[in-house]
Amino acid sequence: MRTDIFARLDREPEPPKIETPRMSRHRIALFGGTLAFYLAIVVAVLMSSWLVALDWKVMLFRPYQQWPEIHAALDYYVVLGQRGPTAVMVACWLGWRSWRQHTLRPLLTLGASLLLLNLTVGAVKIGLGRLGPHYATRIGSAELFAGGDIFPSGHTANAVVTWGILAYLAATPRARRYLSAMSAIVSLGVGLTTVYLGTHWLSDVLLGWAAGLLILLGLPWVEPLITRAEDWIFAARARLGAPGSRPAAPVPADDAPAPVPAVQPAAQPAVQPPAEEPAAQGPARGQAGRPPAANGRPRPHPAPATAHAVRSERSPVTPAGSRRPPHADRAPRGGTAPARPVAGG
Repeated sequence: MRTDIFARLDREPEPPKIETPRMSRHRIALFGGTLAFYLAIVVAVLMSSWLVALDWKVMLFRPYQQWPEIHAALDYYVVLGQRGPTAVMVACWLGWRSWRQHTLRPLLTLGASLLLLNLTVGAVKIGLGRLGPHYATRIGSAELFAGGDIFPSGHTANAVVTWGILAYLAATPRARRYLSAMSAIVSLGVGLTTVYLGTHWLSDVLLGWAAGLLILLGLPWVEPLITRAEDWIFAARARLGAPGSRPAAPVPADDAPAPVPAVQPAAQPAVQPPAEEPAAQGPARGQAGRPPAANGRPRPHPAPATAHAVRSERSPVTPAGSRRPPHADRAPRGGTAPARPVAGG
C-alpha cells in the first residue's frame, strides 16, 4: 500500500480552501517601515555612529561573565536559531499539514522563505564583511570589510523566518495571533542570547530581526510563483504516473503484430425443403426417412433451379468419385441411370 504524500492526497476528501494572504495596505505599510529601519541600521554602522559605540559597550560589559550560571542553558537555547535543526523541525510539522490539507503549499512556502533568507542575508554578510566581537581588532571600529560574515545575525533572521512561517500559514486568526507571539518571543530570545554569548554585536541582532521580518512581510508577492510551482509538480506527477511505477514503453512499429483481417462468412444458398415422400421400410445408413434406390443408394432430391453452389462449397473429387448424390436429371459419369423404385403398396 502506498504511504507517500501523493497517495494521501488521492484518498482523502477535498478539504476547505485556505485563504492565501494578500499584500494589503497594512502589510505594505509595515514592509515599508521595516525596510526603512533596515536601511537606517546599515547606514548607522557604515558611519560608525552611536550604534557602533553601543555595540562596544555591550561587548566590553561581557554578559556571559556577569551571569555565568545561565551560560549552559543558553547554549542549548540558541539552537532554536540554527538553520539546520529548526528547518527540520518546522518541515516535519508543515509536511504533516500538507498531508492533512492535500496541498504542497506549506512546504513550498517554507522552501521559498529559506531561499530568500539565504540570498538576502548571505549577500549582505559577504558584501559588508564585518568581524564578530571575538575577532575585533580596534576598539570603536565598525570592523567592516574585514572578511567577516557576522552582519546581520543569521541566527536571529533564521529564527524570525522559521518560526514566523508557522504564523504566516495559520488557518485561523486565533492561531495566527498565538503563533505570532510565540515566534516573536523565540526570535527575540535567540537574538539576545547571541549578544550574551558574545558571538554577535547588538546591531547585528537588530538587522537580523529586520531582515527576517522583511521576508515574512513580502511573502504574498511570492505566492503566485508558489502556486505555479505546485501546479507544475502535480502536472508532472500526472504525466509520469503513480509513484513507484513506470509508464508503459511504446511498442516499436516493426515489432507490432499485423492486424488480422476479418473473415466474412460465405453466403449459404437457400435450400428449399424437399417434398414429402413415403418413408421406406428399411432406410439406408445415414439417410433416415429416404427410400433407397434399386442399387442401394439413397434417392437424391432434385436441387432447386435457382440455387447454385459456390466453388468453395463443392466437395472435393477423389479417385473413388464424388460423394455428392448424382443429379436427378443426368446420368452419372461412367454408369447408367439409377432405377426408380416401383410405386405401390
